[in-house]
Amino acid sequence: MKKVFLVVLGAVLLLGACSDDDAPKNARLVVNLTDAPGDYEEVIINVQDVKINASNEDEGGWMSMSEVNKGEYNLLDFTNGMDTLLAEQELPAVKVSQMRLVLGDGNKVKIDGQYYDLDTPSASQSGLKFNIHADLAEGVTYKLWIDFDAARSIVKKGNGSYSLKPVIRTYTEATSGAIKGAISPVEAKPYVMAISAAQDTVGTYADLETGKFLIKGIDEGTYKVEIVPAKEYQKKEIENVEVVIGETTDLEIIELEAVTE
Repeated sequence: MKKVFLVVLGAVLLLGACSDDDAPKNARLVVNLTDAPGDYEEVIINVQDVKINASNEDEGGWMSMSEVNKGEYNLLDFTNGMDTLLAEQELPAVKVSQMRLVLGDGNKVKIDGQYYDLDTPSASQSGLKFNIHADLAEGVTYKLWIDFDAARSIVKKGNGSYSLKPVIRTYTEATSGAIKGAISPVEAKPYVMAISAAQDTVGTYADLETGKFLIKGIDEGTYKVEIVPAKEYQKKEIENVEVVIGETTDLEIIELEAVTE
């Protein structure tokens, strides 16, 4: 009787193993929110939904992600390498072609201690749409970053009000590199840009307290780094900065010289 029980148990375990191997494995899509700093005190967006499109049709194929961390986010809390988890979900192995970020009410910008409402045309209905082209593989976690460029996304209108016209890019840790460094003196408050041979530009402001900067999600290649100070310091350019996938190129401390008469 004992032998029969062991044989039956072994058969059940074998069938279970075969079933697990043959069963399709889902991929996991993780979406993080980050930001390139802007010259504002706060930039608040109210995220209500994250939608993805796994079809080739712009009108169809859209679905909301099931695990979205809804609420208000100050984009300037997620600068120079900081980020926050926005949404995640297990999905079949598919190609996700597009994403939409749907905003609610209460989007605003803080300037000189005062809040101004941000007009967000279509963002509360169809959402802010951008292409991502993510090939999800079975059993793999696909990490994606949504990177707002706050400096270029806020537009002041003629009547003194402000609108949000987002400059957004996306990147993954598996397909990009980064450039970091520190500006001295910190009082220069520069905008730091990485410019490729094709004149593609990615930029960020240096941290106001430490002077440090980090530009993430850069394609592999050779760049010119351009430092444009906001104060009375000379602009500086660094040629032939190499970026490698999966690595961070460290420019260390970059000294800026004061403008002389």
